[in-house]
Amino acid sequence: MLRVAIAALLGALSLTACAQQPSAPAASKGASAPASAAAPADGNADQRVRKALQQLDPKFTPDYIGAAPFPGFREVLVGGQVLYVTDDGRYLMQSQPYDIQNKAPVSSAGLLSYRQKLLAKVPQSERIVFAAPNAKYTISVFTDIECGYCRKLHQDIAELNRNGISVEYLAFPRMGLGSQDYTDMISVWCAADRKQALTAAKTGKPVTPKNCTNPVAMQYTLGQQMGVNGTPAIFAPDGTQLGGYVPPAQLKAALERITAGGSR
Repeated sequence: MLRVAIAALLGALSLTACAQQPSAPAASKGASAPASAAAPADGNADQRVRKALQQLDPKFTPDYIGAAPFPGFREVLVGGQVLYVTDDGRYLMQSQPYDIQNKAPVSSAGLLSYRQKLLAKVPQSERIVFAAPNAKYTISVFTDIECGYCRKLHQDIAELNRNGISVEYLAFPRMGLGSQDYTDMISVWCAADRKQALTAAKTGKPVTPKNCTNPVAMQYTLGQQMGVNGTPAIFAPDGTQLGGYVPPAQLKAALERITAGGSR
């Protein structure tokens, strides 16, 4: 399938997140921040890149194609991977671009807007929210319950809240739909006290089976559309992916930089 084809082609995995299993249907490494400028839209380049990807695999169906944060490339989101393809459709690479001037990884304004609109589709009532008493920042985190890095991030919740960072969890059972991970996450989202159920699950306690109308499958699909293929995947409100696991102090600094607009 497409996810496996891309993994075989590029062989890249995040070092601060638990990778999604290749058997599941469709992180980027490190954090990202918005680009200072983007190239003008080029519909012809978009079509050339789309055609070139289909030559690699007819099943390549990009979720997003737009100008990269540097000239001569299209930024492509496909099968849970962010790729960069030359405007002529000849060369493809996967690598987090870094802005030397602003000293920060970058993503294009178009990709950030695309992610922001997707995140806005998920109401707070369908998230598991650990709100800071005096919140200055809010992060959306795609998570599962058995990933070590997800558990490590969850252990930081109290410190994140003390730093004015609210954490809003979305479900991303990285073992795939129909897995035990998926079933357990449905039970967590259907629990009377979802926060307590999630915390218990992340400490390794048995999950009490529950079932109800739930958003787990929808949030999993949404995560794939945003380019998530490992957990945790942390996003700022503007669509910037801040990384996999990020220590609280580093996470706060990244949010302060984004809020200040230092990379724009």
